[in-house]
Amino acid sequence: MALIVQKYGGTSVGSAERIQAVADRIIRWKEKGNDVVVVVSAMSGETNRLIDLIKAVNPRGSAREQDVILSTGEQVTIGLLAMALESKNCPAKSYTGSQVKVLTDNSFSKARIMDIEDSAMRQDLDDGKVIIVAGFQGADENGNITTLGRGGSDTTAVALAVALKADECQIYTDVDGVYTTDPRVVPNARHIPKLSLEEMLEMASQGSKVLQIRAVEFAHKYNMPIRVLSSFDEDEQCKSTLVTREEDIMEKVLVRGVAFNRDEAQLTVTGVPDEPGIAFKILGPISDANIEVDMIVQNMGSDNTTDFTFTVHRNEYEKAKEILCVFADEMGARTCGGDNKIAKVSIVGVGMRSHAGVARDMFEILANEGINIRMISTSEIKVSVVVDEKYLELAVRSLHEGFGLENEAKSVA
Repeated sequence: MALIVQKYGGTSVGSAERIQAVADRIIRWKEKGNDVVVVVSAMSGETNRLIDLIKAVNPRGSAREQDVILSTGEQVTIGLLAMALESKNCPAKSYTGSQVKVLTDNSFSKARIMDIEDSAMRQDLDDGKVIIVAGFQGADENGNITTLGRGGSDTTAVALAVALKADECQIYTDVDGVYTTDPRVVPNARHIPKLSLEEMLEMASQGSKVLQIRAVEFAHKYNMPIRVLSSFDEDEQCKSTLVTREEDIMEKVLVRGVAFNRDEAQLTVTGVPDEPGIAFKILGPISDANIEVDMIVQNMGSDNTTDFTFTVHRNEYEKAKEILCVFADEMGARTCGGDNKIAKVSIVGVGMRSHAGVARDMFEILANEGINIRMISTSEIKVSVVVDEKYLELAVRSLHEGFGLENEAKSVA
């Protein structure tokens, strides 16, 4: 008998008919002798509806009250799915995040999971019940409802799988796995049957939307296998992508995929003193405002000054720019400005560790298309560049073709 944690996204539970189909799928897994814990998102469109209500009443309302409202979407889904299972003679019990005791910090709208109480769920599993948990939410130590941010149901599912020592965490969505890039941009993108947690972590952090990055971080930290499947494919032998430890993958693929992110913005301050601690003075206030910084470039000038450039999420651009320009005025910087019409493109693959020249090939491919590179960031298995947003799709298509990703993956020693 295996313990399986399954997560179903908003489109998978978007109607009463879809919820009935999910119930049938869960029952098939139970009939194979498995214990099943299910995490669900709000029904498709429900979170956006709640956000619109918040904007209509008080768009500047407190983050605490917004979390109270946004958490209700998943509560509807867990109740409906439990009732659907009961109607099919399958015992089930629903839990909100606070009922499970998903303990989080108090960072409303961006809360992080600190601990999960599993004793009640284990008792229900021993009693033969299917456990259905509201994703995307928890509660802080004072009992305040918190939410984990967009895509947080993935994080809930992986965290529950880790806490319960599940055999596998299955993420059901509207796609049948991970592809070499987004098929909407490159129609001949190739399905990837298996990739490493480290590769998935890089792809998620660089813009791949299939899995939420914090969920992959959880899985990577605790070596929890994730399987990505389509909830719209009724074939039990359907395609999927298994995301697992690198040791469980025989081949070391040179370039596994091309990830991209449109939601980037660039900020630059020039002519600040080139002195110890200047990076902290620039980024400290940005961090204090709970704004995440991605890529960073610092250039030293010949006049004992430095230019400092970094990227943030486009939604945080105006807020970060205001903070940065206040600092620039205080320091007597030459200029302070930015650009929110940029994009990030990345190539990822574990084979890059042992193969020189991949970055050079990437730069050559982009140069041949007349695409200027504005920033560069690298790791052992990833090369990322920032380009003008208007060149994003051209860059993705040219890199996908240039590295032959439409063909079978090229493995390296």
